[in-house]
This record gives sequence, C-alpha cells and structure tokens, in this order.
Amino acid sequence: MRRALYGPDHEAYRETVREFLAREVVPHQHDWDRDHRIDREVFARAAKAGIYALEVDERYGGAGEHDYRYRMVVCEEVARVNALSFGLTVSLQDDLVLHYLLDLTTEDQKQRWLPGFACGELIGALAMTEPGAGSDLRGIRTSARREGDRWILNGQKTFISSGIMADLVVVAARTDQEGGSRAFSLFVVERETPGFRRGRQLEKIGLPAQDTAELFFDDAAVPLDNLLGEEGRGLHYLMSHLPRERLGVTAQAISTTRAIFEQTVEYCQQRNAFGQPLTALQHIRFQLAEMATELDITEAYVDKSVEAFNAGELSPIDAAKGKWYVSELQNRLLDRCLQLHGGYGYMVEYPVARAYLDTRAQTIYGGTTEVMKELIGREIAGSRQAVPPKED
Repeated sequence: MRRALYGPDHEAYRETVREFLAREVVPHQHDWDRDHRIDREVFARAAKAGIYALEVDERYGGAGEHDYRYRMVVCEEVARVNALSFGLTVSLQDDLVLHYLLDLTTEDQKQRWLPGFACGELIGALAMTEPGAGSDLRGIRTSARREGDRWILNGQKTFISSGIMADLVVVAARTDQEGGSRAFSLFVVERETPGFRRGRQLEKIGLPAQDTAELFFDDAAVPLDNLLGEEGRGLHYLMSHLPRERLGVTAQAISTTRAIFEQTVEYCQQRNAFGQPLTALQHIRFQLAEMATELDITEAYVDKSVEAFNAGELSPIDAAKGKWYVSELQNRLLDRCLQLHGGYGYMVEYPVARAYLDTRAQTIYGGTTEVMKELIGREIAGSRQAVPPKED
C-alpha cells in the first residue's frame, strides 16, 4: 500500500472506507450502471460515514478536517473496487462544489447550505461549460441581469456532472457584457428555481451511472442573496479553485492506474500461455517493469502535490502539470493493461475494460491536456525573458 504519505490515522480511515464501499456500493454497482443513475440515498450514508464533506466545520455538521490525504484514501479504495461513477460524484462534491461553498459564502449562506451538504441531503454541481465554451471560460454566454430583488439568468450549460441529481448548482454567468475579466459572477441556483430546467441526461461512453446533463435557464429568477462572493469576481473565483479541481483529477487518475496495474500483474501471474504463466515471458516482465517504474515515479510527484496542497502551496501551474501528465499516463497504462488481458480485457465483466472507458474523459474535463500545456508553457515563457547580449 501507499508509502510514507500516510500515518496510522489514515490507515484506520482506510478500513472505514473499505468497509463502507463493500457494504453500500459494491453490491449495487451493476444496478446503478444499468439504470444510469446512482441511488442518491447512498450519499447520505456516505456523508454519515465520513466518506466525504470532512472539511465542513463542526458547527455545520462536518468534521472540520482539511488534510487532503483522507481524500486520497477514498480515491484509492474507490479505485480498488472500480466504483468510478460513485467516486467521480464524490469528487465532484469534495473537490469542486464544497470549496465554493466554504470559501465564498456568507454566514447566512453557510447556515442555509452546509448542514445539508455535510449530511448528504444536498447534492451539488458546478456549471461552467456551455455548447460554445469549454476550457475557455471567457467564452461563457449565459447571462445574469439584476432586476429588483432578484437576478434573471438566461442561457444553457452542457456536460454538467450530476446535473440531474443536483439540488444546488453553482452557475457561472456573464453579468457585464463589456466587463472583460470582471464580466462574470457566480450564483447558486436551487432545484425549484422558476425558469431553471434540466434537459436530457447525456449518453457517455463511460461512467454510465454518473449522470451528466444539459441545463437551461429561461428567465430563471435567482434571489439576490444567492450571489456567491462579489459581483464581477466570478472568473477570479473559478481560476483560484482550479488547483483543487485538478488535484482531484490527478488523485483519481493515479489511484485508478495503480489499482488496474496491480490487477493486471495478478492476471499475468495466473494466466498461462504456451504452457507457462505470462510473467515467465521476458516481454511481459519488461512491460510490467516499465509500468511499475512510471507509476512509482509519478506517485512521488502526486505525493509532493498533496503535501503542497495541505500546506496551502500548490500552485495552479504545478496542479496543471500533475493533471495533464497523470491523466495521460493513465490512458497509456490502462491501454497496455487491457492489451495484456487479451480478449478478456475487452469484456466489461473485467475491471480493466470498464476503467478503460470510465477514465477516458480525465484528459478532457478539468481542462484539456492541450490547455494545461498551454498554461504551463506561458508560465515558462513569461519567466524566461530574453537576456540582452552583453556589450563589449
């Protein structure tokens, strides 16, 4: 198991998570995949068991625990049982929505939303992406205008994870058509908001139980006090929360890759070809050696990122490096693991086949690989200004 990153309390917590998953998640995964939805009651039980929302302060019903290593434990145990639809939904709550509610809310808003979030009764979603605006947040066209004692929202969002299930949706909208970087604000749109409706549940190639939806705002009337933070600061808030979101993708990617690799090693030890185990073949051993080495080296960077995040020092650029590299490593290694399973790797009854489909989106959401590289490249270019030649 994982290294010096963890202490005794984390390993004790691991047993709690493992027992919860075995009891409340594993027996139901097939039904959830078939029905294309997760029973929302499991999130209330998960919150009660401390599987997520640990960072909510005790006065709102949480544990007030900010150590990201506990999130890592959840990611690893979810990956071990291949419960990736459930795991992504939990990550959406812990790594995205919760931090907007913790960081940007007034005391009144905390009292309204955090207790329900902490007990799993309220499920959240984050609505940034639009049909014409993905990684480029400045392309957002959903608008909000102030009208009396409310904001009126108009527009459309797409690819919104948990969009069907969500009770609270954090929505990015344009509040100033000419405002540049200060043109955007964030709003909490609640389930019964007039003018807010959900479109179809989108069909994906993976993560079948995790609902993804279109959302529509047709003169949606949102109370003034559902504004998150300050008007015009929406783009800043979105950018400042991206390190946590991208660390969440990194945590899921490394955990899933490690779990599938270990299962692949076991498969190769047990599967015979030409009268001997696959691991008796040098080519197979070389492939396993390469993957093990890449995983160990990459995990060192992930551990460093977790420690930096706990210390409040994880930069957006370092988070972007981890996000693109680990998610791309995941795609590469899972493809090789599937190949080593032969025909069985193509069968959905095998975890490697399901993980191959379920994880493909991780190089896309949270910022595509190409956008991550562009951000990193700009940082490098900006910090390496040309030095003029010395005059004789």
